[in-house]
Amino acid sequence: MLSSLLITVLALTSTVVQGALNGPCSVNGTPGVCVKTAACRAAGGKPDPSNFCPNDPADVQCCTKPSCKSGGSCKWSNQCSSGRFEVGDCPGPAGFKCCLPGSGGGAPPPPSCGPPPVNQASLNLIKDFEKFVDSPYLDATGHPTVGYGHLCSTRHCTELGIKYPMTEKQGQDLLQRDLRTFTKCVSADINDKVRLNANQYGALVSWAFNVGCGNVKTSTLVSRLNKGENPNKVAASELPQWTRSSGHVLPGLVRRRKEEVKLFQTPSNEIAHPPEC
Repeated sequence: MLSSLLITVLALTSTVVQGALNGPCSVNGTPGVCVKTAACRAAGGKPDPSNFCPNDPADVQCCTKPSCKSGGSCKWSNQCSSGRFEVGDCPGPAGFKCCLPGSGGGAPPPPSCGPPPVNQASLNLIKDFEKFVDSPYLDATGHPTVGYGHLCSTRHCTELGIKYPMTEKQGQDLLQRDLRTFTKCVSADINDKVRLNANQYGALVSWAFNVGCGNVKTSTLVSRLNKGENPNKVAASELPQWTRSSGHVLPGLVRRRKEEVKLFQTPSNEIAHPPEC
């Protein structure tokens, strides 16, 4: 009787993993993440009312999503045997991703631990302020520019090898390539003790895209974050200071900083920094 009870207990504990907020959990072997029920449903997931996230508030439950993009399922990066992911379709932090089926042809590539791309809200903000221009022009500071704020190294942007006017799809692809530089510097300059959600991270990437990685690295904003100050308070006081160009306050920069602060202070359950694998 005792041995059969022990077997039953072991069987139960093998299928239930308990977790903390934004931490891993599972329901009957299906990988999940502990998030608020509203955020779970908004991302197409299914919250489970069982006590799989025991140290969290009642509205935080183990959220699973067995089906996501391209025939995949939401799993933690270290659970995805194919090593193939799509982002933005699973609830919770960046490490809980849509794991795609294997493509065959040998061993899968290892999962990336690099900085994640910005979320859609952040991308929309950047595109709204940069605006799409299909042919090279000189920006407000006299730099040759094209697409969504891409700074060129030659007067007519010939180094891109693009026939102008460029298509909007070409402009979007160029923007995504450019943003990798700024996600890397934001992630590298802010230490891993600082936790930023996807909106906070994206707002800082927008700021970095505008002011440059050199200014980000030496900024009081980054210094204060790394000292452990409250991120929302730091952003609210520091971002509005970056509104000058050539010594003059520009109304467009005032508006941009205001929108970046607004985005930064918009709650999100997705953790983007530090990067998770």
